[in-house]
Amino acid sequence: MLPVDWSDAPLYRYILMVHRDRTTFGNVDKLEAVCRIRSATINGRRNLMRRSLHQIILALLVVAAGFGPTVAQAGIKVIVNETPITNYDISQRAKLIRLIQRSSVAASTREAEQELVEDQLRVGEASRLGISVSETQVNNAFANIASNVKLTPAKLSQALRQSGVNPQTLKDRLKAQLAWQQAVQRRFRSQIKISESDIVTALRKSDDENKNVSVEYDLQRVIVVVPKKSSKGFRNKRLGESNSIRKAFDGCDNPGAILGKYEEVVVRPIGRRLETELPPQMRTEINKTSLGKLTSAQQTEVGFEMIAVCGKREIASDIAARTEVENELREKEGEQMSRRYLMDVKRRATIVYP
Repeated sequence: MLPVDWSDAPLYRYILMVHRDRTTFGNVDKLEAVCRIRSATINGRRNLMRRSLHQIILALLVVAAGFGPTVAQAGIKVIVNETPITNYDISQRAKLIRLIQRSSVAASTREAEQELVEDQLRVGEASRLGISVSETQVNNAFANIASNVKLTPAKLSQALRQSGVNPQTLKDRLKAQLAWQQAVQRRFRSQIKISESDIVTALRKSDDENKNVSVEYDLQRVIVVVPKKSSKGFRNKRLGESNSIRKAFDGCDNPGAILGKYEEVVVRPIGRRLETELPPQMRTEINKTSLGKLTSAQQTEVGFEMIAVCGKREIASDIAARTEVENELREKEGEQMSRRYLMDVKRRATIVYP
């Protein structure tokens, strides 16, 4: 039996879930006792309400010890705000870290445990702020990683599995990163201020020979519309059409000749943008796209989107260099604020090592 992933439910909800599956687990009387404890808590019994969260979780763990080999294999290592992190979770994250960093088993295991604790803190804080990360956003981030290593998402998933890593392990990490990025931006965006003197000083230190040359793109967005409640088959059909459009597209002067063959395809102008004004992932895609061609299709909330590179030119200006330097300075300042923010969240958290 595969180890159980408890990362999406508090422990008591897992206990109640187990109670419903009598064919897999024994000790039903113990389970029913746990349910009665939870029910009594809800009904407001004062003696249970006085017990600390720590005590309740440990009591549940003692009962859970009798459930059988599945619980034992999962092995709870740490609980962060009622969310258990198991030995299986840590093992999976450690394998992923070793793939990326080539570190030792001991070092990757320590780093994995710390990462998972911090990820739970990040996701929990984002949730408290009303921030949610959609499955589409996570899948797009996963697809971008695959593209960077010249693989399809399916091939990347296959490669991870061959190395003993469940692809969901990487997706969980990406989800925490995306959620935390939004949380930090929401809290500190107005507080990060970079002065003109900081930019000038950084430019003087730069040894970039092309700092007085900027690259400007003329861009259009091509959207192959997919309604939200569409079937998987229809989505796959539209993805195939997107790839066909991309292959046939040969310039922005008369896109209707190609796009008119397909239903519900929308073209929206983006206009002229400096390279440094583009989001990093979009910039990477556009830089490797030839003039008059489309970037690869990315799934979004409205369907599959591609960017048409209608024009590209170099202009004599230090605007791009200044923008890039300012972004780098903002990123450094943001990283410092992010670390302080995470430390503050950690101080307020309940972290239990059973």
